Amino acid sequence: MSVQIRDVTLRDGLQLVGRGLPTARKVELVRELFALGVDQIEVGSMARPDLIPALADTLDVVAALEPEERDRLWVWTATPRHVERAAAAGLRRFAYCLSASDSHNRANLGRPTETSLDAMPDAIAVAREAGGVVQLCIATAFTCPFEGIVPSRRLAEILDDERTDGAVDVVIGDTLGQTHPAEAGARTALVARHRPGLGVVFHGHDTWGLGVANAVAAVDNGATVVDGALGGLGGCPFAPGASGNTATEDLAFALRPDWVAPESFAALVRLGEDVTGTLDEPNRARTRAGARSDAHAFPWVLPA
Repeated sequence: MSVQIRDVTLRDGLQLVGRGLPTARKVELVRELFALGVDQIEVGSMARPDLIPALADTLDVVAALEPEERDRLWVWTATPRHVERAAAAGLRRFAYCLSASDSHNRANLGRPTETSLDAMPDAIAVAREAGGVVQLCIATAFTCPFEGIVPSRRLAEILDDERTDGAVDVVIGDTLGQTHPAEAGARTALVARHRPGLGVVFHGHDTWGLGVANAVAAVDNGATVVDGALGGLGGCPFAPGASGNTATEDLAFALRPDWVAPESFAALVRLGEDVTGTLDEPNRARTRAGARSDAHAFPWVLPA
């Protein structure tokens, strides 16, 4: 199965934590994940620091990294100015985010979805001038905490909107973790049909326990990248009912990209334990229980 895992611990994973990670620890975490073989990392957000204090040092983290490391980082943006500031810091991959549902866009970004779409061409122009690329990141692509199920035709409308032309990927977000594999597959296939030639990223949460199953269904229907966070950390502060992201550890075990082997998986489990322990947050990675079991004849169980 040809798929990449993008770790989003340092963005989505830290949005709802009671305490943050020190900047130096974030820099270490980027390097530890890359050393294990993780393909891409979402390093943080350009959102207002007072809204999400745990991500206020995003550009400090970026400044401490080498240019070749920055080239594998994505950053959350929602305005052309966000892209401009991130580009000035040396980033070249920008996730331009908006919501399929207008209610969530207003709660999350303080503006209607139409306003976000109106600004996207300028964001793409700023990115191109800096030699960068933009993803169209669609939150609430399945359900909305305020409107319920989002019709698939709404997703199609955004995909067909010429204001999104120029994006290199489409990120389809199950923001509340309320979808199921059949729908995850169907909407991923819809993205692939409407935007052929673009990369498709599935961003899932594990609220209803189907995060891995949904990711597999998305990959079977055209997704080439899936998002996860260590220990299942994460959630949206503006989406009541959303729990953590699908755990990076669980995705690694299920999807088995080339870099994943028993040794790297063990290191990933330990890394998730370290991060969640530092944050005093529960570790929700389902594979952790198996990895810490006494079934040592199975090579994926951690040594005693």
